Amino acid sequence: MTTPPTEPTGVTKVTCVGAGVIGGGWVAHFLARGYDVTAWDPAPDAREKLRRLVDAAWPALIQLGLAEGASRDRLTIAGTLEEACAEAQFVQESAPEKLDLKRDLLARLDAATPPGVVIASSTSGYPMTDMQTEAADPSRLLVGHPFNPPYLIPLVEVVGGERTAGEAVEWASRFYEVAGKSVITMDREVPGFIANRLQEALWREALHMVANGEATVKEIDDSITEGPGLRWAFMGPCLTFALAGGEGGMGHMLDHFGPSLKSPWTRLEAPELDAALRDAMVDGCDEAAEGRTIADLVAERDQGVIDVLRATGRLPKGGAE
Repeated sequence: MTTPPTEPTGVTKVTCVGAGVIGGGWVAHFLARGYDVTAWDPAPDAREKLRRLVDAAWPALIQLGLAEGASRDRLTIAGTLEEACAEAQFVQESAPEKLDLKRDLLARLDAATPPGVVIASSTSGYPMTDMQTEAADPSRLLVGHPFNPPYLIPLVEVVGGERTAGEAVEWASRFYEVAGKSVITMDREVPGFIANRLQEALWREALHMVANGEATVKEIDDSITEGPGLRWAFMGPCLTFALAGGEGGMGHMLDHFGPSLKSPWTRLEAPELDAALRDAMVDGCDEAAEGRTIADLVAERDQGVIDVLRATGRLPKGGAE
């Protein structure tokens, strides 16, 4: 791979290929962060739709705070893919989820984009190894998987394929951070990445319960928004479960509740809770805690729930304003 010609902190020109919901959300995000954005989409009505999407997102972006120089006037809509990529310093591809289309488009992007410029795909499920097969320089192709809408949800999951250069992954992760995203740089390809796999597990279980008459759609949604979802907004499931172990943390939680993994609560097969998995969970929670004690985490959790309830207007009656 040719070394990226621009440092992540020096990027001023971003190209977004695909201007649907995800691609348009990326356009809005990059504009709000002060970049010059060139977009291209082959749909005949893409220009009008993209302008409407950016206009609809802009009030929320103003509330979040625009970067210096941010303006919707810095958007250019190119007539061809080649024109869109000619001066790109970073490319975000957000085409429909069709493998053959992705392969062909990424090869075209590779041919049209200056050497060394990193090209990221917003794919929500395909591994880059399967998509980079037709590109002349697959080493600069990687996944930068966002969440909808990209201009509001901070997370982006970054992972390369088998032929992606580590330098490209490192560059992209740093660029996304500079561009205001919260980045998970994955060490290996996993179908669906991380967050989608977790979402899919919950979604499948919800569908099973509805199909079997075990719960209504409203009951399922309320069970999350009025329950664990309040905690997940600021503390993930692993640290949340660690607190269920009290002062003993994740170790005590697994030793006490571990046998319940074999209970038929879900349609998913539970992994074997052997010593290696137990140690990985305990060590992982210690690392995620970053030096905070159980008491610190409990206080953080409690204040976080209060903050979420206050922000959503759901504090119990009589609660502090």
